Amino acid sequence: MVKILALALAALLPAPVVAVDDPLVVRIEQGAVRGVKKGEYREFNGIPYAAPPVGALRWRSPQPAAAWTGVRAGSTIGPRCAQAESATGTPPSTEEDCLYLNVTTPAKTGPRKPVMVWLHGGGFVEGSGGEYDPHRLAVRGEVVVVTINYRLGIFGNFGYPGLEGSGAFGIEDQQAALRWVRQNAAAFGGDPGNVTLFGQSAGGQSVCAQLAAPAAAGLFHRAIIQSSLCTSPIPANALAPGLPSVSPWEAVASVAARGRSVATDLGCATVDCLRLKLAPDLMPVFGHFAGLAYGSSTLPENPAESRAHDVPMLSGTTRDEMTYVQGMIDQATQPLTSRQYRDYLVKAFGEDAGRVARRYPLSSKVPPSRTWASVTTDSAFACPTLKRNQAFARHVPTYAYEFADRTAPPTLPPATYPYGAYHSADALYLFALRGGVANPPLTSTQRRLSDAMIDYWSAFARTGNPNMPDLPHWPRLHPTDVVAQSLAPTIQRTNLSRAHNCDLWSTIEF
Repeated sequence: MVKILALALAALLPAPVVAVDDPLVVRIEQGAVRGVKKGEYREFNGIPYAAPPVGALRWRSPQPAAAWTGVRAGSTIGPRCAQAESATGTPPSTEEDCLYLNVTTPAKTGPRKPVMVWLHGGGFVEGSGGEYDPHRLAVRGEVVVVTINYRLGIFGNFGYPGLEGSGAFGIEDQQAALRWVRQNAAAFGGDPGNVTLFGQSAGGQSVCAQLAAPAAAGLFHRAIIQSSLCTSPIPANALAPGLPSVSPWEAVASVAARGRSVATDLGCATVDCLRLKLAPDLMPVFGHFAGLAYGSSTLPENPAESRAHDVPMLSGTTRDEMTYVQGMIDQATQPLTSRQYRDYLVKAFGEDAGRVARRYPLSSKVPPSRTWASVTTDSAFACPTLKRNQAFARHVPTYAYEFADRTAPPTLPPATYPYGAYHSADALYLFALRGGVANPPLTSTQRRLSDAMIDYWSAFARTGNPNMPDLPHWPRLHPTDVVAQSLAPTIQRTNLSRAHNCDLWSTIEF
């Protein structure tokens, strides 16, 4: 009887108070979290920043995460959002309960540190925050790094007539994570008044979206865009054989019409019917929603033509962006022939195909696939990014770069040509990779470049200016500049317009 009374009394008492002097336990808005110390840094992984978007919450704005009692373990990365297996080896997932984030912070205490929130790439159909291990950025840069998951594919970008948030649920997830950071960063030693939003590929395009999203106002104070398709159409056949020229952004009416068609094919006449479908039942049409839509309250205007928030910018591309994509295409099909290359030019650029062919001639020493990769690198990435950076520079401090280490270790099987400084190679210099992704080691020379990039990125996060003592000076971009910081084993200035034939691409529409 005494034991029963003791248990009953214990149940009525408040949870034990967490010792405030334990550096591995932090108390945030939802409860207490115990992290893991790994040498010079601490990790707090798998923290829910929003309620599971399942059942009635599928295709709705993210809702607040539930509180918990006791101390939550922060040692395990949260599940990946639903996605197919990727060409880089990441596993498939049908998990919808995936809105988790990870916090990495230096072990040593001191003044509040800048916070950097990373948005992963993957074409809005693959990837996760947990793939990226940011401990070197956190320790060397003395910053708090937050990596997040956000909904992908049909779960993140689905649209339907009358469905609020159509085509932008993943963007809302990112905003929910940024609100979580504003509320909780201080518990991890971070400064919620100094947040840098940065991302690569689809993550970079997400940064472009947040720059145009009204609800993102005040949620971040600086932005870094790495290798993003934000402001220019993508040439036909660039991303996949047979794909026509497409915009990086889709009107909400278009994605809603496609959603209605998909629903009909699945035997549903309402969104509520679709919400009853199991996640595996939706995976066959998962990739039908692989981009962001504008025209909703979340993203009212086309981000290619608008920007709501002016913050300091650091922005750039890699020297050989499209060797990565073309390499994957070649492995899935066959390398291009000379005839196919000429046919691609006509389909992409019409009457301007001859002008492009003269500037990018075929050579017996260079495979046609590699020449096509040069065409699409310059037309889709390098020159549009230069133009976009010049536009940024008219309003805010802007620092332009090109990652140009052509010895970067590849994460794909060998192609018939060197990948060079391929799309996503720059991420290897900021992060270690995990979660099934190949993680090739860096040489001592590459490690020195990695150190320099971490110093530049963290200095920008701290002050809005990437310059630091002992690093090559990085001049601020002016609106007419065509020169950028070349991030290679020898850091120097490079003329982007000349290197990527931007005089030609400024006269061609596609």
